Amino acid sequence: MSEAVFEFPLKEKVRNYLRVEQLLGQLKSSASSESPQLQTVFFEQLFELLDLIERLDLRSDMSKDLDAHEKNLVYWSQHPKIDSAALEQALKTIVTLKQKLKTERRFGSALKEDKFLNAIRQRFAIPGGACSFDLPNLYFWLQQPLAERQAEINGWLQTLSLLDDTLAVSLSFIRERGQFQTVVAQGGFYQGVAEDKNELIRIRCKVDEGYYPTLSGNKYRYALRFLLFSPNEGQTASVETDISFKLAAC
Repeated sequence: MSEAVFEFPLKEKVRNYLRVEQLLGQLKSSASSESPQLQTVFFEQLFELLDLIERLDLRSDMSKDLDAHEKNLVYWSQHPKIDSAALEQALKTIVTLKQKLKTERRFGSALKEDKFLNAIRQRFAIPGGACSFDLPNLYFWLQQPLAERQAEINGWLQTLSLLDDTLAVSLSFIRERGQFQTVVAQGGFYQGVAEDKNELIRIRCKVDEGYYPTLSGNKYRYALRFLLFSPNEGQTASVETDISFKLAAC
């Protein structure tokens, strides 16, 4: 049996976090490639990420999250059965990230000032605009030794390390708030009421039986429906049988 976890944000902040997390993951995957063609994909994803973080106030949201996480950890430190070593390490990480957020520049600032990236960024907004005749400077860069290209890519990624680290901490605290519980979607449908602290709904279900979950809702309530990926001709896309799955309200 093959399972997967689907995540559905209930708040705009978490929606933004998940988008940035996905782009960072894709960015790191394409960065590790030795292929010049796939390294071109790296630039596409890098500029997409920059476009996104320039529109968001991630620093403010993350600072508030870290403050809340720190208060929670201080509260849990009074519990007699708490793992003191793990808690101290978590507190140390949060304090370090908070300090860096106060002192370091806005996410992506260094990349915006990079001459080479600035020279090629605009063309990537045009479909197919990164051809060698459009960007001979990029084509030249792609012909350089792999070690030189990789060193420069690693340098660009390093400027995003604070964003990556802070995002990882914020999302881990959110995800760990909810424990998976087995529930049943009767006739493929399930409805739930969100608590004030809930920001993310996680669904763990089978992916080898032809259906997938969709979710609509907000921070107050949500509705989950399972749909067939490839319904037969004349068949409704909605699953009409009961489905057992695991749900975590985080």
